[in-house]
Amino acid sequence: MTVSTAIARLNAADPDFARHLDHLLSWESVSDDAVNQRVLDIIKAVRERGDAALVEFTQRFDGVDAKSIDDLILGRERLELALTRISAAQREALETAANRVRSYHERQKQDSWQYTEADGTVLGQKVTPLDRAGLYVPGGKASYPSSVLMNAIPAKVAGVGEVVMVVPTPRGEINELVLAAACIAGVDRVFTVGGAQAVAALAYGTESVPQVDKIVGPGNIYVATAKRHVFGQVGIDMIAGPSEILVVCDGQTDPDWIAMDLFSQAEHDEDAQAILVSPDAAFLDRVAASIDKLLPTMERAEIIEKSINGRGALIQVRDMQQAIEVANRIAPEHLELSVADPQAWLPQIRHAGAIFMGRHTSEALGDYCAGPNHVLPTSGTARFSSPLGVYDFQKRSSIIFCSEQGASELGHTASVLARGESLTAHARSAEYRILNEKGN
Repeated sequence: MTVSTAIARLNAADPDFARHLDHLLSWESVSDDAVNQRVLDIIKAVRERGDAALVEFTQRFDGVDAKSIDDLILGRERLELALTRISAAQREALETAANRVRSYHERQKQDSWQYTEADGTVLGQKVTPLDRAGLYVPGGKASYPSSVLMNAIPAKVAGVGEVVMVVPTPRGEINELVLAAACIAGVDRVFTVGGAQAVAALAYGTESVPQVDKIVGPGNIYVATAKRHVFGQVGIDMIAGPSEILVVCDGQTDPDWIAMDLFSQAEHDEDAQAILVSPDAAFLDRVAASIDKLLPTMERAEIIEKSINGRGALIQVRDMQQAIEVANRIAPEHLELSVADPQAWLPQIRHAGAIFMGRHTSEALGDYCAGPNHVLPTSGTARFSSPLGVYDFQKRSSIIFCSEQGASELGHTASVLARGESLTAHARSAEYRILNEKGN
């Protein structure tokens, strides 16, 4: 096998830099008409025929010889069995990662609060966990037990009453690590279904699959399209694009380290994006040499090659200040600040899903066991969204209690504003509670 890279080289000083960068970053995740219609048909079938449709689709798409929905349900005892089937080292790694993820997310918990004004009016917020969350997990050989931990643990920390996991098992392939992770994370029920049909089942419920309040977890284009369609019926975490890494380096980190950090995201799939930004042109040359040297040693070399050649880039900037400006422009999923003093630059970072500080902090640590969530905003959406967290599994209700005096005082303000909007019933409702007035 012959692999070679021709990674793009950009210079922020070039007049066309902004246009070239925009082209590099562009990503269209909209489903084509055929995919969209197929997903709509699947959702309709699941809504109308429930379990029977799930069994039929699982037979057709996953090649699973299921006679009934009972063949697609895994009980808690099956998850516990998976723990005994993985190696001791794997179990220890899962438990270590789970403990770190749980410890980090426990610090995100939000509590209810209230305060009392001078006239006795009480205002506040009641924080309540969701009743039930659905977790979609890719199945088969391309499976990610780390995603089980990252999605299920925050839900459990938030106090979600039940976490329901769906995971396809194409041709009957069951990944024991995924089931073991589900056991450790506290998943309550598992259904071995996948695709748009699994999303539809979670969103609308079937005779056997309970309806959930929110669906989280990654999936293919059919899963992403289904999540778009059921949003509103249920909550969703996000519509994620390909994985991304942006490394900002001052030129003093080992170029082999940087090359491998870029590979760590490029190996996800051909559309993943890996970008290095540095003011040191000679360092960019050394990293390019490291890429060419290390690529043939990678098991997923062909995928990395396509990713690096198609969407990767080495970007030269004027100085570190401009490097930070470019980073904020890109708003990456993963940002590595591979510099001498990352803390000094941190206040200037405005847009990033996760920020990895210093030369020794590889993005891979965040994927598995550092503690913060690895479900992150992609495709520039870090400008307005955040990593998955406990707050995604909690909802907030406003609390308003008016004393007699408070209702009277607020009634005057509400009356003026309501009549200004020609909403007379609103006004009179408030006016009835004004002291010494009975309304008009």
